[in-house]
Amino acid sequence: MPETTAPPPSRATQPSLELLDDLVYEVETVFHGKREVVRLALACVLARGHVLFEDVPGVGKTTLAHALAKTLGAGFRRIQFTADLLPSDVLGVSVYNPKTLEFETRRGPLFTNVVLADEINRAPPRTQSGLLEAMQEGSVTIDGETHELPKPFVVMATQNPLEHHGTYPLPESQLDRFLMRITIGYPAPEAERRILTESAVIEPVMDRLQTVLSTAQVLALQERVEEVDVDEAILDYLMAIVEKTRTSPQLRMGVSPRGNIQLSRAARAYALTQGRTYLVPDDVRELVVPCLAHRILPTGTTGSTLDAHEQATRILEGILDEVEAPV
Repeated sequence: MPETTAPPPSRATQPSLELLDDLVYEVETVFHGKREVVRLALACVLARGHVLFEDVPGVGKTTLAHALAKTLGAGFRRIQFTADLLPSDVLGVSVYNPKTLEFETRRGPLFTNVVLADEINRAPPRTQSGLLEAMQEGSVTIDGETHELPKPFVVMATQNPLEHHGTYPLPESQLDRFLMRITIGYPAPEAERRILTESAVIEPVMDRLQTVLSTAQVLALQERVEEVDVDEAILDYLMAIVEKTRTSPQLRMGVSPRGNIQLSRAARAYALTQGRTYLVPDDVRELVVPCLAHRILPTGTTGSTLDAHEQATRILEGILDEVEAPV
């Protein structure tokens, strides 16, 4: 699907929150048994964030990204990251046209709405940096000329946590650019049985999906995230959790102010996926691990290894048990 730049949201494009439930159910027709993962990924889109799926091959990362793009009426491109991938292969390049005697910009695959950056840790740091800069700025610079990326724009990157040979691990500063880090996990037996049954069907699974939202409606929902009501008690609860990460002897790096802001935004977006325009403590609890585990560094660990992430998850779960949630 070609890239889509939606017009500014208007009253005519204000969607019902019930459409978000419809979208989740539609994605579930091809991505079975992982409703919570779908909601988290959708919340990431609504919060104008990017998501890192860290899991073994074959659990449906590509299917989820493609299904979300189709149900959102958005353009989709998959980029396979490899050791020889250049920044220009992702962003684009300026080439000389001998017919017109002028340089022309050839846009790269990044110019779309939903980008699947497959195995992002296999590309060299320079190429990773080019993508991550685009994620933060919403634009790319090609030969000194700035080009705006389509809106909405979301990167869904993947990496295999068990494979380290020939990879370039993302440093903490670059991991921080991702709103969420999500592990999909294996499907439940019932869901996997359904996958086996449907794998025998010749029809491509994506052909079954219906578009539920337009890109203009997605932009309108992104604006509504800012309007979600946050009670002072919920704000204190969020602050207490973050403060614990900064004072815990188990951590040598706590959550930064940017991480705090991102958690708040993600929780508000998650509330919308639940059909609410106000925040409850459970919204914060559900988002703490996906939003913060890759932003903290346990004592005695180095880098973004699987062990460090698992330890960070356990520490955050312990903090959630310690901090009393408002009633």
